[in-house]
Amino acid sequence: MTSTALRDNHKQGAGMLRWLGIALIVLVLDQATKLVVLRTLSYGQVLPVTDFFNLVLVYNKGAAFSFLASGSGWQHYLFSAVAAAASVLIVYLIWRYPGQKLYCAGLALILGGAVGNLVDRLVYGHVVDFLDFHAFDWHWPAFNVADSAILIGAALFVIDEFRRPRK
Repeated sequence: MTSTALRDNHKQGAGMLRWLGIALIVLVLDQATKLVVLRTLSYGQVLPVTDFFNLVLVYNKGAAFSFLASGSGWQHYLFSAVAAAASVLIVYLIWRYPGQKLYCAGLALILGGAVGNLVDRLVYGHVVDFLDFHAFDWHWPAFNVADSAILIGAALFVIDEFRRPRK
């Protein structure tokens, strides 16, 4: 291998580690907050924080916004497999394009969130949600740090796509 190829591989690996580090921070923050909530609240307990925000411990066996949560259990395996496959693809994409900052930042946030919710599915059999925003009598579906990271990552991904020069 030439010195240029070695240098390029080193730069690619170092760039990838930065993005995987961000994913790890999201994962740790997600799991730490869930652990605090699990140790603090009982299932369904509501802890008002502000006029528009509560902490509430709920379990989600479905996907985002409880999509397919009422399924007979098959969805657990489907969503776990999708999260695992997506994580592998994301790691490959980060490895392939570590210099594309906005793109990789979005992917890193999505990766950290996907792995955070995958850990929940494997450990608890459901995703732990606890952030409850509401206005008047309407409540947004409860979510967690992983869901927030996935949403922000997807937004960065879309912004990157709009900013990408067209031929």
